[in-house]
Amino acid sequence: MTKPFAGLIAMAFAATCWLGPAPAAAQAAPAVAPVSAADDAAWRRDLSAWRAQREHELAAPDGWLTLIGLEWLKPGVNSFGSAADNRIQIHAQAPEHMGLLTLSGTTLQLLAPNGGFPPDLKIDGQAAREGQLSADNAKPSTIAWHGLTLLVLLRGDRYALRIKDADSPTRTGFQGLHWYAPDARFRVTAEWTPFNPPRTEHIPTVLGTTLDMPSPGVAEFKIDGVTYHLAPVVEDPSGKELFFILRDQTSATTTYPAARFLHTGVPDHGLAEPGVLTLDFNRLESPPCAYTSYATCPLPPELNRLKVALEAGEQRYH
Repeated sequence: MTKPFAGLIAMAFAATCWLGPAPAAAQAAPAVAPVSAADDAAWRRDLSAWRAQREHELAAPDGWLTLIGLEWLKPGVNSFGSAADNRIQIHAQAPEHMGLLTLSGTTLQLLAPNGGFPPDLKIDGQAAREGQLSADNAKPSTIAWHGLTLLVLLRGDRYALRIKDADSPTRTGFQGLHWYAPDARFRVTAEWTPFNPPRTEHIPTVLGTTLDMPSPGVAEFKIDGVTYHLAPVVEDPSGKELFFILRDQTSATTTYPAARFLHTGVPDHGLAEPGVLTLDFNRLESPPCAYTSYATCPLPPELNRLKVALEAGEQRYH
C-alpha cells in the first residue's frame, strides 16, 4: 500500500499518540456473527486476494521496499547526486550531480547543476527544467532518473527529500511477508459512537514530529467476551475510509513492536451518526517503518494500545 500518509503517512509515516477517554457506546458490541460455509469461503478468498495485492504493492518499483534515504533539506542550496561533494549524496546508481534544491522559507526550487541536468532526468514525467517544486503531501513533485525516484515532502515544519531506488537490495531480495492463518474470531462487528464535535488529534511520529489528524469517533467491540475500544483517524479528506493505528500484546513477540495499521470502510450510518462497522484484524498490516528506517510512521494513541493478543494479520518482517 501506499496510503496517504500517506499519505504520510506515508511522512512524517506519517507510525502516533492521542489521549483522552472515549465515550462509552450505548450498548456492548456483539461478538462474531455466525456465517455460512459459503460466506466463510468467500471471506477467505477475499482475504487471500487482499494479502497478495498488499505484497504486490509493497514490492512494486515505487513501493516501500525501494526506500533508501530520507534527507532533511537545509535553507539555501542542497545539491544532490552520487558524488561525495553533494550536500545530499545518493547511495545508488545515479549521475554524480543531478541538481540543486533551493529552500527559502516555504519556497522550493530546482536548479540545474554546472553542466546542466543529466540526460533522462524528468520532473513529473516531463524533461527536467528549472522551476518551483510542490511539497504538497497529497501530490508532491517527483524527480526521476531511470529507476531512481526523489520526492520533496513536508513533515511538520521541515522539508525532506525521500529517495527510492527500484533496484534496492531490500526490494530485489524480497521473499514475501509472514501472516497469521485466517481466523474468523478476529473479524468482529463494532459499535460506532461519533465524537460530537469531531476531534483533532496531535499525533507524534517516530521522527519526533507531530501530525494533526481528525478523529471522528470510537469503535467498541468484544473479543472472547472482553470489551475494547479503538479510535481511528481520517487520512482521506473525502472521509471514505478509517485508519486505525494500534498496538496489541503480540507486539512483544510476533508482530512489529511499534504499531500495526488497519484500514476499514465507514460505519453503516456514516461518521456522524451511531452505527456499526466491521473490524477484520486479519487485515492488520505492518507500517512502512517495519521494512525501512527511512519512513515516517505514526505511533498508536494510548486508547489503541490494547491489552489483548490479536493473533491475526501480518507478522514481523524479519
